Amino acid sequence: MRLERFLPLLGLLLCAVGATAQEGKFLVEISGTTVTITCPLKEPGIQWNRRRTTEDTDERKFVMLDHDSTPANLSCSLGNEKHELYLNARVCANCEELDALTVAGVITADLLITLGVLILVYYFSKGRKGRASAGGDSRPRGQKTQRPPPVPNPDYEPIRKGQREVYAGLASRPF
Repeated sequence: MRLERFLPLLGLLLCAVGATAQEGKFLVEISGTTVTITCPLKEPGIQWNRRRTTEDTDERKFVMLDHDSTPANLSCSLGNEKHELYLNARVCANCEELDALTVAGVITADLLITLGVLILVYYFSKGRKGRASAGGDSRPRGQKTQRPPPVPNPDYEPIRKGQREVYAGLASRPF
């Protein structure tokens, strides 16, 4: 009973920790060959450092046009506070961006088409079940009569008690 009282408090604590953990993170957006990086610092006068070059901007966003997919070390700083980022982004000039709604629509349409094909195959094969084939057996089908068991072959007669001497000479021979 005591644990149930503290579950809402634990949930609130986890939400607060998650929100503060995301404050110091970069935001990276990729569109074609353009990479946009947003610094976690919120004050103006941010310095961006890239490949030993420094750029003073008042913008939180750093835009890299025509990025060539090579890894890069970036940092944004303001005074003594510095945030570093290792960027290893793959970009593509001829790629198309799809939103989640388009992907969900394609998957849903594929499932519906597959379900339609399954239903068509089921209904067209359902009517052929009871038809007799044109070739093959021409004898009339009636009640199945039981056949007697086949006559046993006397060459393969089982060993009975008292008759072991018949098979005594069949010992294994060395090679």
